[in-house]
Amino acid sequence: MSAVIDDHDHVDHDHAHGPAKGLMRWVLTTNHKDIGTLYLWFSFSMFLLGGSFAMVIRAELFQPGLQIVQPEFFNQMTTMHGLIMVFGAVMPAFVGLANWMIPLMIGAPDMALPRLNNFSFWLLPAAFLLLVSTLFSPGGGPNFGWTFYAPLSTTYAPESVTFFIFAIHMMGISSIMGAINVVSTILNLRAPGMTLMKMPLFVWTWLITAFLLIAVMPVLAGCVTMMLMDIHFGTSFFNAAGGGDPVLFQHVFWFFGHPEVYIMILPAFGAVSSIIPAFSRKPLFGYTSMVYAVAAIAFLSFIVWAHHMFVVGVPLVGELFFMYATMLIAVPTGVKVFNWVSTMWQGSLSFETPMLFAVAFVILFSIGGFSGLMLSIAPADFQYQDTYFVVAHFHYVLVPGAIFGIFASAYYWLPKWTGHMYDETLGKLHFWMSFVGMNMAFFPMHFVGLAGMPRRIPDYNLQFADFNMVSTIGAFTFGATQLLFLFIVIKTIRGGPPAPAKPWDGAEGLEWSLPSPAPYHTFSTPPEVK
Repeated sequence: MSAVIDDHDHVDHDHAHGPAKGLMRWVLTTNHKDIGTLYLWFSFSMFLLGGSFAMVIRAELFQPGLQIVQPEFFNQMTTMHGLIMVFGAVMPAFVGLANWMIPLMIGAPDMALPRLNNFSFWLLPAAFLLLVSTLFSPGGGPNFGWTFYAPLSTTYAPESVTFFIFAIHMMGISSIMGAINVVSTILNLRAPGMTLMKMPLFVWTWLITAFLLIAVMPVLAGCVTMMLMDIHFGTSFFNAAGGGDPVLFQHVFWFFGHPEVYIMILPAFGAVSSIIPAFSRKPLFGYTSMVYAVAAIAFLSFIVWAHHMFVVGVPLVGELFFMYATMLIAVPTGVKVFNWVSTMWQGSLSFETPMLFAVAFVILFSIGGFSGLMLSIAPADFQYQDTYFVVAHFHYVLVPGAIFGIFASAYYWLPKWTGHMYDETLGKLHFWMSFVGMNMAFFPMHFVGLAGMPRRIPDYNLQFADFNMVSTIGAFTFGATQLLFLFIVIKTIRGGPPAPAKPWDGAEGLEWSLPSPAPYHTFSTPPEVK
């Protein structure tokens, strides 16, 4: 033992604690920054893959009639686009941000469970390799929509559905382990003086998100396991002929699925709650109410799931309950929007790229929220159900919500990650092209949806042609713009003006007390928080 210690006396301090060399550094790493980086790169590659599937969908819908793909393949594309964007792009991006930033924000040396952290990440490439490989299997990939409703996903599913189920299990295990890690880190490794009510909101939102993940991921596991049993073992959970009920599937799935959509947005709420104060140069308005609002959203997310099922024949009293519970979610969300606007009010505002994405987040997310309120009204939903209006709604929540939140976070923390400032002009170009492309792609969907264009269908009536052409052009603009983002990030990693420890005037928090780029090991001795 003493020999080992003696050896270390002679090693230059930096090298003793720096990363290993070569590929194995990334395979075996337990460092939260390395794992965060892995998650972020994996997420971006899945974002490009899921986006390319969306391009197939939009190219097919450029004009009425069947253009370039068969309906069967179109359905595989809609399914894989949804699954990869939700489970492969949005969620790993937020887990990557959590890995990188939570220890820095609470003054912890690393995540609480570093080896579990490594395993959580490496399950994901395996899971998505398995999922994408189904596209090359006989009978094709999953073709039943990302919500995989029975009996489409059981009785009528392609052979590859078993691979899909296994991929979902691996992804779910990864999420549960990552969430356990986040909870144990936040509850055990805060620096002295860092009380819960002093934590940055990003940490709070992730703490609550992690509890949501631990609560609902096992429900998804049970759901796909019942599918597996129905397909291979002769059970009849979802088969009416054997005494089951396909509506049971929808109840179980959406009991997972609705908290899941909040899992995808709450961390963005947290990040934006750090970014808006930084560029308004004043503290966040109503910190305590923000914490309680996030907790309220998390609680309510468990009691609204049947609003996805207004047309399956829920009893009237049930429809009323779920309708009012869904409307109630607008209250804490409105509190958050009010607080963000109040934070900017009379602030000394500057509009660097992170702030542009954050402000667009607030405005466009509110549009998505309003269309969500329309959908929550049960009798009205009979008209909107399964039309492009629903597609418009959730893309206005997820693209400006989750994706813009991730972009805002990336630009905000890139100087801390890389030690270089990104190219502000290119960043603004990325923002404006994303903003225009996104609105051009998804705003027309409100109109065709209200006029009755059904979703998930590769053909449509002639009268919808113009709006669909606009939508496709917007989608391709948005997609192509993300290659610019890739260029900006690589350019920033390779060079650029050196970043100071605190590149943003109004930024607050422990992460800005560290040099840029953040050293490989930080807070080995916990900082004192006043």
